[in-house]
Amino acid sequence: MPLFTQLFLIFLTLGTLLQFWLLIRHLGHVAKNREEVPLEFSGKVGLSDHQKAADYTQAKGKIATIEIFLGVALLLFWTLGGGLDLLDRYWRGYDWGEVIIGMAFIFSFFFISSLLDLPFSLYRTFRMEVAFGFNRITPIQYLKDHSLGILLALILGGPLLWVILQLMESAGSYWWLAAWAVWMGFSLTLSWAYPRFVAPLFNTFTPLDEGEMRDRIQGLLQRCGFTSDGIFVMDGSKRSSHGNAYFTGFGKSKRIVFFDTLLEALNIDEMEAVLAHELGHFHHKHIIKQMVLMGFLSLVGMALLGWLSQQPWFYSGLGITHPSNSAALLLFMLTIPVFTTFFTPLGSYLSRRYEFQADDYAINQTNGEFLVQALVKLYQDNASTLTPDPLYSLFHDSHPPAPVRIAHISQQNSG
Repeated sequence: MPLFTQLFLIFLTLGTLLQFWLLIRHLGHVAKNREEVPLEFSGKVGLSDHQKAADYTQAKGKIATIEIFLGVALLLFWTLGGGLDLLDRYWRGYDWGEVIIGMAFIFSFFFISSLLDLPFSLYRTFRMEVAFGFNRITPIQYLKDHSLGILLALILGGPLLWVILQLMESAGSYWWLAAWAVWMGFSLTLSWAYPRFVAPLFNTFTPLDEGEMRDRIQGLLQRCGFTSDGIFVMDGSKRSSHGNAYFTGFGKSKRIVFFDTLLEALNIDEMEAVLAHELGHFHHKHIIKQMVLMGFLSLVGMALLGWLSQQPWFYSGLGITHPSNSAALLLFMLTIPVFTTFFTPLGSYLSRRYEFQADDYAINQTNGEFLVQALVKLYQDNASTLTPDPLYSLFHDSHPPAPVRIAHISQQNSG
């Protein structure tokens, strides 16, 4: 067995066992604490809501367990099992040219993968989310969303993939540098275009009505020096009862977006605190920092892909008999997560650090108690567990665990 194949199997096995162990720990920790509301939430969260969150976590965990092992089986099928090689040889039966064949190869893989994932998506949406009272999407709307997502992937991803494959084919040994520049330009353009042209295809965005809430928000924006393209309410309730708020875009295209479900759940003081948290990300330039970091990591990734694409063992070690640019690109996307699993806590740590900074900013701009009240309501409305396993959270949670976050806000607010 080739050395690279051995390394691939070792990392895949260790990573899978780690993910399974963490998930079992998490589900056990949640179940152990199901019968009693954590002391710091006593009087704020009822036992029934706490138990609902525990049961919701267990339901999601059962699906995640199946997906972990099915994902491994499919990865082995596509690579060492010869699935990708078979698909590649099928498209090579057509005399279409290397780039077009490569595009057909990659798009057909993702189409098949989306079909394989469809049963899980349907189960989560129309069984699990319904059982816990979250789902509001109709089968027709689901079909529209799914079809539109595929269409956008073709319209936006098709030209991008064509350019990258063309560069790999004809731009010489440093094609990866040009491809990285194209990727960054595409990402920045999409960040600008998403709130204006893409998001409205899925949801309706209406300006926030005039009144006390809008006045309070405008006052907060002025204090924070934040200028935007507007404050909008999104009809998230047509798909789910989950609530959220965010701002998107950059430059003059920045937009503040509230889910209509969030407006129903929070009062004016709590909404102001939630927005102040989001503005904290803007104040600390978290979005820009993330874009710079992603830009650097994508550059490293492209350079690594440029080197791997020239190594015969990269293809043979993963079940490909006919080396090609499209095969290199797809193999890289499939296998890089296998070798980076153990670095996951670094990204989670950075994200949680940003969340603490945004919370601190919100405390300085509003009242920390209102932020706590808002978070508690969001935990309840979204059935977020209050007792995650600390080690699982370290790997998977982009936000600090509920008890840690509430304790931090309360401490900062009292100080």
